[in-house]
Amino acid sequence: MRKILPWLWGAAFFLGFGASAAEPLILGVMAPITGDWASEGQDMEKVINLLAERINAAGGINGRRIQIEIGDDGGDPRTAALAAQRLISSGVTAVVGTYGSSITEAAQDIYNDEGILQIATGSTAIRLSEKGFRLFFRTCPRDDEQGLVMARTVTGMGFKRIAILHDNTSYAKGLADETAALLRKSLLEPVFFDAITPGDRDFTTTLVSIKSRDPDAIIFTGYYPEAGLLLRQKKEMQWPVPMFGGDATNNTVLIEIAGEAAAGYHFISPPGPLDLTGEEAREFMREYRERYNSIPSSVWSLMAGDAFRVLTEAIRRLDDPTAENIGRYLRDGLQAFPGFTGPISFDAKGDRIGDVYRLYQVDAKGNFVLK
Repeated sequence: MRKILPWLWGAAFFLGFGASAAEPLILGVMAPITGDWASEGQDMEKVINLLAERINAAGGINGRRIQIEIGDDGGDPRTAALAAQRLISSGVTAVVGTYGSSITEAAQDIYNDEGILQIATGSTAIRLSEKGFRLFFRTCPRDDEQGLVMARTVTGMGFKRIAILHDNTSYAKGLADETAALLRKSLLEPVFFDAITPGDRDFTTTLVSIKSRDPDAIIFTGYYPEAGLLLRQKKEMQWPVPMFGGDATNNTVLIEIAGEAAAGYHFISPPGPLDLTGEEAREFMREYRERYNSIPSSVWSLMAGDAFRVLTEAIRRLDDPTAENIGRYLRDGLQAFPGFTGPISFDAKGDRIGDVYRLYQVDAKGNFVLK
């Protein structure tokens, strides 16, 4: 019996504790795989799948392979809430995503209540990080920073009669309010401030109303599908007033929608995929192009990649990678992590530290040119 017991104990350890140690790490990705923002979500999925394959090919993290669960939020708040609940049911510890601020907000309370860590990737609305949620982070900057750069850019180019148009989403309304407030501090009252309805296809009436206020520039703070239509319909009106946009218009689908009407369009954004300067980012872009025969349509999927990378970096460094421990490490232990989109650290609110915004202009060939 004394000879048998050690063998039984060893077998129990191997089959029990050993099996537990080999269980996969289940990480969620919430993204708009379908809907108007599908190009963003599909690129996010490609980036993260490629990064997860890298890790698994190298033996996983501490002997555990990564299992990715995708939650398609469809770019819709109600769908996002259901996607969040499905991801939680699948056993995720943390979730990367999502793209739109109003979509993130629809799932934010759900994740927080369930103790799930969330790293948003394209959700820049200020209020998302003002709720005191200790498990909320984001690799994208905030709208107050973007609003400051937007106001400085437009006024610095000499424009004074400025129209502001948004779409009433959390992101667009927040950026519009922030930009308008900063313009007023410079004693420039916007000559127009109103909203369109996202998903509409004809904005001619709105453009006619804006034109009646005789602006010398338009700032549109919404997303790329509507921005493309506004540019095209403005050109059809033969109205050459300059138009500026925020970082949600940094997507090559804008050119597909607007065509030649996009020439001269300016937008504020973190550097795009082709403008990333780090060697690791360039190497990843080569790998991505080789795998998918394309490049990401915007920088936001690479923000998602950076969210996944800081998450797995935290897991790698922790003996007990619970959501609380991961959050503590990201906030207190992660310093200037070399992300694809630049160094990444987080402040006490979970916001990314540092200035990442730049000015782009679309040239006559539809290229996004860093100014």
